Amino acid sequence: MQNPIRVTVWNEYRHELVNPKVAAIYPAGIHAPIAAHLQAQGMVVRTATLDEPEHGLSAEVLEQTDVLTWWGHRAHKEVRDEVVDRIQQRVLQGMGLIVLHSGHFSKIFKRLMGTSCDLKWRENNERERIWVIEPGHPIAAGLNEHFEIPQAETYGEPFDIPAPDTLVFVSWFQGGEVFRSGCCYHRGKGKIFYFRPGHETLPIYYQAEVLQVITNSVRWATPVDGPKIHFGNLKPPLEQVLREG
Repeated sequence: MQNPIRVTVWNEYRHELVNPKVAAIYPAGIHAPIAAHLQAQGMVVRTATLDEPEHGLSAEVLEQTDVLTWWGHRAHKEVRDEVVDRIQQRVLQGMGLIVLHSGHFSKIFKRLMGTSCDLKWRENNERERIWVIEPGHPIAAGLNEHFEIPQAETYGEPFDIPAPDTLVFVSWFQGGEVFRSGCCYHRGKGKIFYFRPGHETLPIYYQAEVLQVITNSVRWATPVDGPKIHFGNLKPPLEQVLREG
């Protein structure tokens, strides 16, 4: 029997403590509905937040994490570089990383992408239509060909990221913008998925389709057993080398 997926749901957890509107929507934090849904899918879930020691992401926690989900917004610069280094190393070793909404500006996502990850944005609570453009991809399982978020923060291209290995979703917004909203990457042995929806003042993380995508992406990003990779000097060679002369 396969072991359950071990997920750490990370949330900056600042808006909820200072903004009554956010607290009314997410009284236990943005991480709470995500964690509860993943746990209901049979996953082993823990949460971690910015103000915990080591941001809740000690070496021991990360070693026990198959997939890390990340939500941050107002305090990206407060994430300690040594923790970012630790996460990056775990991703290269195979841990999955799911980056949500404004996490595009997180230190870890920018580090792994190697670009500014900047974009255009507008807060008008406009309608968003998310189109599935890779219907055979595991992250799109159980969805219709598109779904809508009634009110969302608008993001717009250009989005300064490398071309995704696979682009699963594209968003259209009521104001006319389009955006690459579901992007898959591989770094080392790890899988990374960026998923756009999730503004803090809107109840997006209660929407069934959004939670379905997060669930699917966690399953997709779960490490797969593969060959151990060795770097360095090749001694001895795999084949006999015949030298002339």
